[in-house]
Amino acid sequence: MSSHHEGVSRTVSKRFYRGPLGPHMDGFLARLVEEGYALETVRYKRGLLASLSDWLEQRKLDISDIEEKRLRQFLADRYRRVQVDCLDRFTLQQLLGYLRDLGHIARVPQKVDRTALGKLTRDYSNFLSLERGLASLTSTDHLRTMRRFIAKHFKRQPLHLERLRPHHLHRFILREAKRVGRRRIKAIITSLRSFLRFLTQRGIIKTDLAAGLPSVADWRFSQLPKSLPPEDVKRLLDCCDRSAPSGVRNYAILLLLARLGLRAGEVRTLTLDDLDWERGEIVVHGKGGRLDRLPLPKDVGQAVASYLRRGRPPCSTRFVFIRRSAPLRGLGRTAISNMVRRALEHAELNPDFKGAHLLRHSLATNMLRQRATLSEIGQILRHAELRTTQIYAKLDIEALRGIAPPWMGDTYEQVTKRAQRVPGHTARARIQAV
Repeated sequence: MSSHHEGVSRTVSKRFYRGPLGPHMDGFLARLVEEGYALETVRYKRGLLASLSDWLEQRKLDISDIEEKRLRQFLADRYRRVQVDCLDRFTLQQLLGYLRDLGHIARVPQKVDRTALGKLTRDYSNFLSLERGLASLTSTDHLRTMRRFIAKHFKRQPLHLERLRPHHLHRFILREAKRVGRRRIKAIITSLRSFLRFLTQRGIIKTDLAAGLPSVADWRFSQLPKSLPPEDVKRLLDCCDRSAPSGVRNYAILLLLARLGLRAGEVRTLTLDDLDWERGEIVVHGKGGRLDRLPLPKDVGQAVASYLRRGRPPCSTRFVFIRRSAPLRGLGRTAISNMVRRALEHAELNPDFKGAHLLRHSLATNMLRQRATLSEIGQILRHAELRTTQIYAKLDIEALRGIAPPWMGDTYEQVTKRAQRVPGHTARARIQAV
């Protein structure tokens, strides 16, 4: 047991060890300390558990009698007409998890939805994960769209999927288009198309309704990728306060994004086992279960090592980057993008796009300006297909000029030079001269 927890135990009176929870008090407190809770917070949680243990003993209840409904009754008796403290509710959920991990109380059996919608959801979920091999986030998005469509179309009526017609789908899409943006409606149509193909494959519907879904005018290469120039990337990195543990962590994350072009999810799921210090490599868990070994640049390796030595508190999780406050766990899904946004604000940079992907685009754009080929950029970014990298071709202005046809019989340079020779400084005069 850590010295921190020993400091807790030395001050504990016998009353904290009364009742059914007494034998488990030290183990639970040790877990709290391991998760990085402050001494004051651990003491508060210890007092709450002592009160719960007394409450159980008064009612002649054993540890095996603890479950969600009984804990809600305890909180109701404890607070009566006062609003329940959220910390208390969360602490009791932690206790439940701890006791279930040890096998002292049974885990809550998962409720199986026996309705037609529940069965359809399970079948479609298995189709997405087992037959299509989609990532969990993609599957979740498809399932969310499927359930929303069914809720809007069938409401409380029986699921007669065989009666679906194109106009039912079009009506749903038009309704959704009024509340979401173009990118989102495009994703919704993709999810609908997947669901309809599942229904066709299972023989639930006879007509290929997916073929009748409309397309969205959101062309893949219609916009230039948003990026930062190298001097702004340096300014962003320099804004990290590396004298503080959080700044050491953020600097290492930003370097991984900027120097290796990693995605936010790839940084978030990086584990200690993925760092091969002897070979100077890093294992990246990419999209679709893909694994790539990348060389670890010296500055990136030094930043990560510095975080592991000075910024990362001791904890049991294997994730490299963890939360700053207890419970000490891996970062949440949006934590890295939010961190990039805060860093941009601190560096007084205001690009149009502020997510973590900005640094990935910036790396590719800078490589292109250094005369790297699209194939080389695709290898660094680990694109599965070259066409994914082709969006950066729009940034190579010199190459595009070489393939552009002359306008009005003149080259771009000839038009520009003639416009510059015209007297006057107005744009209208130069346009009229051309």
